[in-house]
Amino acid sequence: MKAIVQDVYGPPEVLRIEEVDRPVPGRGEVLIRVRAAAVDQGVWHLMAGMPYAVRAVTGLRRPRTRVRGMDVAGVVEAVGQDVTRFRPGDEVYGNCQGSFAEYARAKEGTLAPMPRGISFEEAATVPVSGCTALNAVRDSGQVTAGQRVLVLGASGGVGSFAVQVAKSYGAHVTGVCSAAKADLVRSLGADEVLDYAQEDPVDGSRRYDVILDIAGNRPLSRLRRALTPRGILVIVGGEGGGDWIGGNQRQLGALLLSPFVGHRLRPLGTLVRRRDLEALTELIEAGSVAPAVDRTYPLAEVPEAIRRLRDGRVRGKIAIGL
Repeated sequence: MKAIVQDVYGPPEVLRIEEVDRPVPGRGEVLIRVRAAAVDQGVWHLMAGMPYAVRAVTGLRRPRTRVRGMDVAGVVEAVGQDVTRFRPGDEVYGNCQGSFAEYARAKEGTLAPMPRGISFEEAATVPVSGCTALNAVRDSGQVTAGQRVLVLGASGGVGSFAVQVAKSYGAHVTGVCSAAKADLVRSLGADEVLDYAQEDPVDGSRRYDVILDIAGNRPLSRLRRALTPRGILVIVGGEGGGDWIGGNQRQLGALLLSPFVGHRLRPLGTLVRRRDLEALTELIEAGSVAPAVDRTYPLAEVPEAIRRLRDGRVRGKIAIGL
């Protein structure tokens, strides 16, 4: 089968398309005929091996997993022993290792039936970013109807879902993005849209019950200025911060500071679970959430898709079609 592989860490140029063996599903695993995948910042971090801390998990000198890609949507080709929820021919979406390939193997618990009424390309953009947004809004942010929510990075992958999920919970949502992407954020349902080049959204002139800071790099002290006295700050990922731990230094700082201040400061990682996929399916099928797909690239152009993402040109999500 064709797959996008890498043998060393580095820029998108280390990726190449190659013929590799088709994976075989093990116990509790599903083999998927991939119809679409997606690109997010996590894919870049794993490809680049940056910050260096990720290599403790992915391989110190070279990647342990050669085939990149985490989001997947496709058709079940075969099932391993003890799989009870799926059978060949089922359309599924979820999370796996190695979705930039014609076939991918996934654990049964990281998949769900594909939502009705959307394409494979749209479905593939949901799992990582959608589950992260859902956890940020529902679990860490504990958003309820009538609250004021600020989404920093509202036009990106996680942000585009976070705006919609927060609106589905009845919040008043302010999205922050560039002027060029303001129309997208409005179309997602944001009540207000702020251009970060024209005004500082966390200067303290407005207060929010919940702030979702997605892949940002603002200091915790500045973010806290814009919170209500018992407000919640959720830090989702982050850029900058140095080669060794990157944006994780803010997450660590939030964890250490939170017990000593009135604000609740909560770092958030990415976890794709069956129950979260099923919750997103309900929101998608109800019309409350719709994937915002910037464009779809073919498998061979994954490196260009990653470059476009890192250049900051993406509105919403990028899909990979097979």
